[in-house]
Amino acid sequence: MNQLPGSVDAVVIGAGLAGLAAARQIKSCGRSVIVIEAQDGVGGRVRTDKVDGFLLDRGFQVLLTAYPELKTQIDMSALDLKMFSSGALVIRNGKESVVTDPFREPRRAVATVFAPIGSLADKMRIAALRWRVMHSDATKILSSDDISTVVALRGLGFSSKMIDRFFRPLFGGIQLDPDLRTSRRMFEIIFKSLSEGQSALPTNGMSALPEQMAKHLGSENIFLNTRVIKIEQGVVSTTNSQVRAKAIVVATDQPSSSELLKTAEIASRVAGCVYFAADEPPTHEKFVVLDGTGRGPVLNAAVLSNIAPSYAPPGQHLIVAALPGVINGDLEEMSRDQLRTWWGPQVDGWRHIKTYRITHAGPVQLPPFNPKQKVSLGDGLFVCGDHRDTGSIQGALYSGRRCGEAVAVSLA
Repeated sequence: MNQLPGSVDAVVIGAGLAGLAAARQIKSCGRSVIVIEAQDGVGGRVRTDKVDGFLLDRGFQVLLTAYPELKTQIDMSALDLKMFSSGALVIRNGKESVVTDPFREPRRAVATVFAPIGSLADKMRIAALRWRVMHSDATKILSSDDISTVVALRGLGFSSKMIDRFFRPLFGGIQLDPDLRTSRRMFEIIFKSLSEGQSALPTNGMSALPEQMAKHLGSENIFLNTRVIKIEQGVVSTTNSQVRAKAIVVATDQPSSSELLKTAEIASRVAGCVYFAADEPPTHEKFVVLDGTGRGPVLNAAVLSNIAPSYAPPGQHLIVAALPGVINGDLEEMSRDQLRTWWGPQVDGWRHIKTYRITHAGPVQLPPFNPKQKVSLGDGLFVCGDHRDTGSIQGALYSGRRCGEAVAVSLA
């Protein structure tokens, strides 16, 4: 392990997306910066484990290509992205229905019209919502009147059937909120991103994002397996050393951040995730698969090897089951019981690879939700993370960049 320097211009605590973005911005301004990380690798919540030739992201994650910060901070071509099909496969009572964006998948427009997830009027309302968010910029959406997602959907006239069979499993899964209590501002930002771009997986797993960022920062500037135990004005203390710095950035997850900064903790979303291996895929589609009952506990699933074959060894397939809001109990058994109603007894022959119980999958962001919280706390202390902006990869990257810019100005 490299020895921590005695002093630098800036110390960033946490090597998640926000911390790496902040450090890279500080470095680009010609300032010396190091990143201190308690875990054994970079990425924070965006990590990929390699198990028996399978790539297991820590939780079912997808990359939304429309996120604007990706274009400014990430070499997208180097990720070798593999795309999901636009839309979703909804399963109810053992029957599959394809629901697609007719503007992208016109050949499946008729199937979408007749899919038993809601009325024709519901589907017209989706088209109207799509048009509105695509013609609104993010600033306008994030400053609009705020209520919960479910109340907003009802106010727009969507039926309970449409909410339970489509919005709840899709957006409840994305936002880890089966009750759809999250801010409608966040919902509309995600809806806009889905409408404008694609959902994708990097060939080498989601960890390809932070690993690329870390490479640009330089391994000599990143100190892993090093836990920060205390911060004071101008001094960062680890378990066995101290570093003096003109600026200190706390870029950990929100629970750790509140502990270091002695601030109020924001509630966290929890999520369960179960991975299975199979000799044959239950479907050859590249869609996210939705629970058409809206009851869960598995709200959505996917055959990840259909989208990115690199996620499984040759001749094998990788299935992920996502259980937002559920971390207690036998998640493997829960998942098998439900997926058996989708795909029959073949599920019993699948091999369980790994179960993740994620106690902090993201911040709770209820209405009224106000993003772009201040990053400078005074006296050379700064904070960033998706809990300071939007609870997403976009929010983490953006928060880190604007925090880095604020640090650079303070050091000028």
